[in-house]
Amino acid sequence: MPSAVVKVTEPAKIKYLRVKNYRALKDVEVKDFTPLTVLLGPNGSGKSTLFDVFAFLAECFEFGLRRAWDNRGRLKELQTRGATGPVEIELKFKEPNFPKITYHLAIDEINGKPIVTEEWLKWRREQRGQPFKFLNYHKGQGQAISGEAPDSIDKRVDIPLKSPDLLAVNALGQFADHPRVAALREFITGWYVSYLSIAETRGQPETGPAERLSKTGDNLPNVIQYLNEQHPERLDKIFNVMRQRVPHLERVIPAIMPDGRLLLQIKDAPFDDPILARFASDGTLKMLAYLTVLYDPNPPPFIGIEEPENFLHPRLLPELAEECRAASENTQLLVTTHSPFFLNSLQPKEVRILYRDENGYTQCKAANAIQGVDDLMKEGATLGQLWLEGYFGVGDPLVNKGLPIKNEERNK
Repeated sequence: MPSAVVKVTEPAKIKYLRVKNYRALKDVEVKDFTPLTVLLGPNGSGKSTLFDVFAFLAECFEFGLRRAWDNRGRLKELQTRGATGPVEIELKFKEPNFPKITYHLAIDEINGKPIVTEEWLKWRREQRGQPFKFLNYHKGQGQAISGEAPDSIDKRVDIPLKSPDLLAVNALGQFADHPRVAALREFITGWYVSYLSIAETRGQPETGPAERLSKTGDNLPNVIQYLNEQHPERLDKIFNVMRQRVPHLERVIPAIMPDGRLLLQIKDAPFDDPILARFASDGTLKMLAYLTVLYDPNPPPFIGIEEPENFLHPRLLPELAEECRAASENTQLLVTTHSPFFLNSLQPKEVRILYRDENGYTQCKAANAIQGVDDLMKEGATLGQLWLEGYFGVGDPLVNKGLPIKNEERNK
């Protein structure tokens, strides 16, 4: 018998992000994250770099700082051109029934090796109290306050780390004595940041169910097998959505081969014999992969999706945006795009526009902070239309020095 769908408990939510000295992100703030937050901007605006900050943090906690650091070319490639000082990431998040917590991480390099120069967790337990750090580390040395709700009057204990390239939250978060630290570690290690590759989804992995799609999508057949065995009602829902968007698609079948490989077969309604997934269209496989993530019976606390419009018909993008918003009731989503069709289903408060300033550094502006946008939306305009018309004034490849396109140029 298939298992029941796991009841989703409310996860922590990201509220704020500040990044310094991370490639083009010399000093960027993203405030007031919504359940669905979308990064908009032209090519080279910094969307992928900001997206990669989340991937970098997730890799640091899953595989270690040194691996994530080396994969990105170390300080030479990570540090903002012409800048000095460490790479800094500051994240504010909110757990249910707890005050907002700030996590600060600063990383520098000595002899080619990453060093955690500063790492701390800070909160203010009482509304009128002063914020205080209940975890505070510098280069592997520091203190932490244990307990479910650390207080400034509680005892601080020195807990040295074995190496200055270790993250204190990752190390201490494995112990029951530090539940708030452990909650942050569990939160970040649970993130799903997608780098979906259609070529990877066409593979033939060994049989065996997988509960969640890998970051590249190479285990898509295994996820379909898992849903088919454990959550058939959820898989049926995915197929119903697919049938509405892919003409004649009937079902996707995981087939176990004699040699133990797992193949996906796609059944078209007019034909008796299914075709192998490796012969299916890119858009079909991408839509299927995204839906397995958005309809996950036990969703991750945070999902990152980069440029979902690639390979998909523009008419399908408003529906995909609505799927993302529906999924955001149980998880937090970050999506990058430069598609006006995806944008048309969004509200101004959900969109952050990225652009480069005159010095070449990325800046961030909320769509609802742009004068006139909310009023035009009330009159029936959509965000995609406003962006194409140049009303944002930033984030448009045809805008010169931050000035909007002139009316006579817009009407040509």
